[in-house]
Amino acid sequence: MSRIEIKVEQIGSRAQAKARPERATQPISALTKKVGITTLGCKVNAYESELIGETLQTQDWQVVPNTDLADLYLINTCTVTKEADRQARQEVRKAVKRNPEALVVVTGCYAQMDPDTVAEIPGVDLVLGNDRKLDMHKLLPQLQEGELPKVMVGDLDQHVSLPDQLLAGYEAYTRAFVQIQQGCDQGCTFCIIHVARGPSRSLAPSLIKRQVQRLVLNGYPEIVICGVDLGSYGEDFGFNDSSFDLVDLLEELLLLECDTDNPFRIRLSSIDPYHISDKLIELMAREPRICPHIHLSLQSGNTLILKRMKRRYTADHVRERIAAMRAVIPELVMSADVMVGFPTETEQQYLDTEQMLRDIGVAFPHTFSYSERSGTPAARIPTDKQVPVAERKDRNARLRKAAKPLQQALRESKLNSKAWVLPEKAAKKDGYTLCRAEDYLAVLVPSSHVVQGKWVEVCYSAIENEFLLAETI
Repeated sequence: MSRIEIKVEQIGSRAQAKARPERATQPISALTKKVGITTLGCKVNAYESELIGETLQTQDWQVVPNTDLADLYLINTCTVTKEADRQARQEVRKAVKRNPEALVVVTGCYAQMDPDTVAEIPGVDLVLGNDRKLDMHKLLPQLQEGELPKVMVGDLDQHVSLPDQLLAGYEAYTRAFVQIQQGCDQGCTFCIIHVARGPSRSLAPSLIKRQVQRLVLNGYPEIVICGVDLGSYGEDFGFNDSSFDLVDLLEELLLLECDTDNPFRIRLSSIDPYHISDKLIELMAREPRICPHIHLSLQSGNTLILKRMKRRYTADHVRERIAAMRAVIPELVMSADVMVGFPTETEQQYLDTEQMLRDIGVAFPHTFSYSERSGTPAARIPTDKQVPVAERKDRNARLRKAAKPLQQALRESKLNSKAWVLPEKAAKKDGYTLCRAEDYLAVLVPSSHVVQGKWVEVCYSAIENEFLLAETI
C-alpha cells in the first residue's frame, strides 16, 4: 500500500459540509455522550473512520471534532513508517490528556501490529485490531461495563472487518472516498501493511454501486475509489469462466442512474504500475467522467532496486505504460509515491529515480525516506548495506526540489486553457476559493463565482505561487 498522508487532510470546513443533506441521526439530548475520532494514514482509514462514526451516531452518542472534550476517543492508526507509529502514540496521549476520564480505543494498523506497546500507554482502555474495527458499535456496551479484555487483536487470515452497510457522507469533505478492496497479497520487502491488513479481499460490486449511488444522491460530486491494493480488485472472486476486475467495476459505476443535476466524477486512488492495463487506459481515454489524474505507487525508478523491493514491474515497464497513457490522454497529470534510501541504493540508482520522474512527467512526487519496519525482509539487510539516515534525508530533499521545475512547467502549460474545478474551502487569498481541478491541480477562483459542492468550468489566467488563478466561463 502506498503512503498517502500521515494524517488525512480535511478538505472543506464543517460549515461548508452543512450545505449537503444532513446525516439521518436521532435528536441529540442533554444526556448524549460524545465521541471524537482521529484518523491517521490512508483513504481507506478515512472511509472506515466515517463508517465507525455513523454507526456510533445514535441518540446516546454524538460524533464531535477530536479536539473537543469527549466521553470516548477512537484513534484509527497507521503504521506505514516509524514516524506514523510515533504520531499514533502522540495522538493517543493527546486524547488521554484532553479528558483523563474518557474511554480511549486505539485501532488500525499500528494497533494490529504492536498491540502490547499500545496497551502500555497509560489511559488506553481497548486495543482493537483491524479484524474487529468495524464492530466498535457492537462492542461499546461491553466496553462501558468493563467486560472486554484490553487487547482484542485477531488473525486477519481468519477474519477481517469489511463494510456491510452504506455510508451517508463525510462530515468535513467535499469529495467522498469509497473503499472497494481490503488487504494485499504482494508482500513488498519494505512494507508491513500486507500483514497489518491481511490478504486481499474485494467488496461485492452490488454493495459498492449502492454506496456510490447513495453518496452521489447526498450531494458528493466526486467519488474517490480506494483500496489497499486497488488494482487487485476482483482477483479473489474466483470466477471460472470470466473475471470481474477494476475496469469492469468502473464501467458499471459510470452507468449508475443518479437523479441529480451535478454529474459525478470518479477519481482513482493510488495504483500500482503493474495494474495499468490497456483496458484501463482505454476506459480513461474515452470516459470524461474519470479524472485525468493518476497517482502511481512507484517507489523507485531503478529496476534492480524495484526487484529488491519485490515490486511487480521494471523501470522499462513503467515507462512503456505511462507512454501508452500519455499517447491517448495528453492532459494526464501524475503524482507518485517514491521512496529514497532503500537498503543498497547507490547514488546512481537514486539518480535513476530522479530521471524517471522527469522522463514520465511526475510533477507531484510524494517522497519519503526508507524506514526500517521490524519483521520485514528489508530490515534484515546488513547494516553496512543500509543507506545512512542523513543520506536518505538529503535524497528526499533533492527529489522534492527536482520536482519544482516540472510543477511550474505544468502550470504554465495550462494557461489560457479550460478546466472543470471543484470548490473546496476559502483560500488564504482574500475573496478567493481554493478549488481542485479534475487533474488535481490547485486553483484559486473568485468566491462569488463558485457554489460549494458544484463543478464549475473555468479558464486559467495566471499563476500565483503554487496556484493557478482562474475565472469562471
